[in-house]
Amino acid sequence: MRILGIESSCDETAASIVEDGERLLSNVVNSQIDIHAEYGGVIPEIAARSHLEVVNPVIKKALSDANCTWDDIDAIAVTYAPGLIGSLLIGTLAARTLAIIHNKPLFKIHHVEAHVYANFINKQSDNLSLTLPKQQPSFPMLSLIVSGGHSQLVLFKNHGDYQLIGQTQDDAVGEAFDKVAKIIGLPYPGGPAIAKVAEFGDPHAFHLPIAKLSGEYDFSFSGLKTAVLRAVQHEVGKDFTFPSHELPVLVDDELRRNMAASFQYTAIKTLVNKTKKAFDNFQPASVVIAGGVAANQELRRQLREALPIDIEYAPIQLCTDNAAMIAALVYQQARLGTPTDPYTLEVVPSLSMVKTAWNKTGAL
Repeated sequence: MRILGIESSCDETAASIVEDGERLLSNVVNSQIDIHAEYGGVIPEIAARSHLEVVNPVIKKALSDANCTWDDIDAIAVTYAPGLIGSLLIGTLAARTLAIIHNKPLFKIHHVEAHVYANFINKQSDNLSLTLPKQQPSFPMLSLIVSGGHSQLVLFKNHGDYQLIGQTQDDAVGEAFDKVAKIIGLPYPGGPAIAKVAEFGDPHAFHLPIAKLSGEYDFSFSGLKTAVLRAVQHEVGKDFTFPSHELPVLVDDELRRNMAASFQYTAIKTLVNKTKKAFDNFQPASVVIAGGVAANQELRRQLREALPIDIEYAPIQLCTDNAAMIAALVYQQARLGTPTDPYTLEVVPSLSMVKTAWNKTGAL
């Protein structure tokens, strides 16, 4: 079964074709990072306009790269939630139109759940050369989903049958990376920028706090972000009233490297501690990480050291937003049937995974 996935929830326009939920035939991503970098974050109106300009060429390239025609496509999958409303509308409009024109079943996909399914892609066509996992994860599966908009622990009993066991109570970890990067004078996006600089810093130069919460598997990063701000203000000889946007010019290279390393170490330690606790309590057969922050090498290192099982990671290219994960998830959903009506599909900019489990009966 060959599925065309379409993703446009934020600032990447992506299309991909995946066969049987595991074999990657094409993966096309048009990133807007360079456009938004000068603003220090994603501008929704600009993102939507950019999607509109490139969505059709991206889809055509995905078909071409996979050596597929529309006759080879069995279904279309598209992100409908969550995300920026303007961005979601462009992707869903394209998918709805193509489903009607080519008479293909259309499936709507939750973006955050789909991130997990990057870990199920373990084969690829000969023209691709990603470093993929050797095998698919087993159930029950513990998933740490971490990105600019989400930080949560989800226990999967099976495809579509999952339980949210922990989540951030304030900032997502990726958002914290972006904000700390801005404080110490690093560019957007903050995750890759901090990771690069942190390689040359001392992760123990600053002793930053890890929040203690009543929720056993919940996270909090707002206090850590504030601790970084106060530490930087102190190091440059300013008090807490000094504006954060004026700090970067006062931060020297040594402070920048050490703060980046200390923040990254502590933020990742927060994630790993809660994941380890969940692993010990639930004893899953496998553990996966998903989302943009899953590309972070410090997270991969700490998690491997903390857990007593072997972990295979999805390639970096499939951690950030892409459409391969969308298509891989739909293969599982399509086995239960029930495509959506392309004439009535609507986007949902804010929608928790708590409300979207689709296989509670354990039919798969």
